[in-house]
Amino acid sequence: MAQPSSADLYVLDKGKPACCIWALTPDLFAAWKNANTGPLLAWAETANFSAKSGQFVMLPDGAGGLAGVLLGLGAKPDPLAIAALPGKLPPGDYRLAENTPGAVCEFAPLAWALGLYKFDRYRKRAKTESDLPRLVVPADTDLARSDRLNEAVYLARDLINTPAADMGPVAMEGEMHKLAETHKADINVITGAALLENNFPMIHAVGRAACEEPRLLDLTWGAQDAPKITLIGKGVCFDTGGLNLKPGNYMELMKKDMGGAAIAMALAGAVMAAGLPVRLRLLVGAVENAIGPDAFRPGDVLQSRKGLSVEIGNTDAEGRLVLADMLSWADAERPDLMIDFATLTGAARVAMGPEVVPFYTHDDALAEHIAQAGTQCADPMWRLPLWAGYDGWLDSQIADVNHISSSPMAGSITAALFLSRFVENTTSWMHCDVYAWNIKARAGRPVGGEAQSLRAIYHYLEKTYG
Repeated sequence: MAQPSSADLYVLDKGKPACCIWALTPDLFAAWKNANTGPLLAWAETANFSAKSGQFVMLPDGAGGLAGVLLGLGAKPDPLAIAALPGKLPPGDYRLAENTPGAVCEFAPLAWALGLYKFDRYRKRAKTESDLPRLVVPADTDLARSDRLNEAVYLARDLINTPAADMGPVAMEGEMHKLAETHKADINVITGAALLENNFPMIHAVGRAACEEPRLLDLTWGAQDAPKITLIGKGVCFDTGGLNLKPGNYMELMKKDMGGAAIAMALAGAVMAAGLPVRLRLLVGAVENAIGPDAFRPGDVLQSRKGLSVEIGNTDAEGRLVLADMLSWADAERPDLMIDFATLTGAARVAMGPEVVPFYTHDDALAEHIAQAGTQCADPMWRLPLWAGYDGWLDSQIADVNHISSSPMAGSITAALFLSRFVENTTSWMHCDVYAWNIKARAGRPVGGEAQSLRAIYHYLEKTYG
């Protein structure tokens, strides 16, 4: 869905009256009860409000209107908790009470917009933008920045949520063209057999069995002499597993296997919208891992752009092959920072669950800054090691390297180690093994596609290069 505009969502504070939102921990609720001993307290108690996370109660004023709203934060406040309200409140202006915890206030503009997100491509919207409640925010709020981030999150979610029938390699190319046109960026597309002619053999091999030809999408923007930032996204628009066919229950969410590309594209859009003084490059390998007479096979040996021969241990580990060719190409340019995003391994979910993004880098300073940004942005990221001791698990008897490990353990680490073999010249490279999906609804985070790591990395880029 299109993100509603700032005018529909927010009101800059000029001291005018607005309905109060009391965002309360259990301790704050105890104090609120002491200050409100009349009808409001009676209504809250009738509704069994206890300030549990996600609880909310609309308090009537006795004249058919609202006297205020109670929102439960839980004992440890969720910074995005206020996202539970905008889709439920009637039209009008609302403001947070003065004793609202700082983190909730800080994230309020972001959370308010995220609370209205719905994937409505195939459905009619229940509300029009004129029906929306508005949040009063401090007069110095940078609404343009909020808009950029909210628009990026909406875009990534929409791309991930769209079924593969409508978001295949051709459609993804169309989305890249829209991005380039919006921000006056340059774009180059290499499609089908031209991938072989231009030495991208593994991208071609992964996508060659599909009806829609594989393609490499290359967008560039910004001054040539600015710091070079390269973002790379795995764009496997649907992953059957190839000849190592996935069981049906594992294939169910594979429309999201282009989540890395969606996040990279949305992040690039935010960077360009902000006008950050960087030379931005965005690479997306858009393919479908399909089954057909021309599908690559387990046991095949593929040549890579770098020149390494790669034995295929399992065709369901295709994303790292697509990334490897792009990493080799981007690495030759020696960017100041290179980040790839991919829904790469189930092992990452076993280790970290669906909500925390593991990332890998040899750059200790970069790792520290990214982890801090994740905490500051309520967009959690956690560094895992590129543990050299496991590198031998990728040995092959017939090729330079096998693309999967000989061990069932440490699958996310060994995938990152495989990718690291294609990065020689870039000191600051980071690999993000994202899930790109919410499996449980929380305030502002409905079940479906999610732009994990986007806000944290944007914060880092803005702070470092802005």
